[in-house]
Amino acid sequence: MEKGALILEGGSLRSLFTAGVLDVFMENDLYFSDVTGVSAGALTGVSYVSKQPGRTAQINIGYVNDKRYLGVNNLLLHHEIFNFDFLFNELSREILPFDFNTFFSSPVHFTAVATSLDTGEPVYFEKSACSDILTAVRASSSMPVVSKAVTIDGKRYLDGGCSMAIPYQKAIDDGFEKIVLVLTRQQGYRKLYTRRPVLRAYAKYFRHYPNFIRALFAVPTRYDRQQREIDELEKAGRIFVIRPQQPVNVSHTERDVEKLTALYNDGRKEAERQLEALRAYLAK
Repeated sequence: MEKGALILEGGSLRSLFTAGVLDVFMENDLYFSDVTGVSAGALTGVSYVSKQPGRTAQINIGYVNDKRYLGVNNLLLHHEIFNFDFLFNELSREILPFDFNTFFSSPVHFTAVATSLDTGEPVYFEKSACSDILTAVRASSSMPVVSKAVTIDGKRYLDGGCSMAIPYQKAIDDGFEKIVLVLTRQQGYRKLYTRRPVLRAYAKYFRHYPNFIRALFAVPTRYDRQQREIDELEKAGRIFVIRPQQPVNVSHTERDVEKLTALYNDGRKEAERQLEALRAYLAK
């Protein structure tokens, strides 16, 4: 196991790129002592910690057109477009069993990042210290408006990307010398703005949570700043970044299996291409 921090960005079904990267890592027995996932990055990370290559791809490609998993009907029935009840129960316990024993016994420090509705700040739920890490993963992955808030220890949370899309700074502050980022956007990508109708929807939907609204409104400027800092840290050799080489044309709720499969394969190819450089970075 490599002593270092592996940071996994979210992006809903764009995380199939991350799934491809992590499958190559697992196939090459490359594991990190600390894994932090945000939103779909947290969902992808749990199958990495449980050492189950291919599982994330099987779910997000094999079940993306299954109404039990994804669809507008879920908004009406369950108040969330991705049916996490199905994902965390029937799918993970019966159809594509999640290896709970390996996950919970793993020495890997796994953290899921969610956003507090009360404070608008990121909260880091670590596996060994959290009262329910899988519920924290669910909170981390619950997109605003199209998902219901998740309650943990009496407090409500939503998507970690609302406040902290890429938590590399925490890894630096925690003293890690080796930090590997798996991103789901190409270099140079910027979130320049949020459309006005979306901002109005946020303001109305979360009117009782002003701090959370401020966090949502600040997403583009925060993400732009992070991307610029990442570019500088990468140039300095402080961090190692794996990301798509081309713009990702996959939406949050993409249903095109060919596009999703291609993105997964892009992640595999990029991980294979960079594997030796990554090993050299870790060995320095």
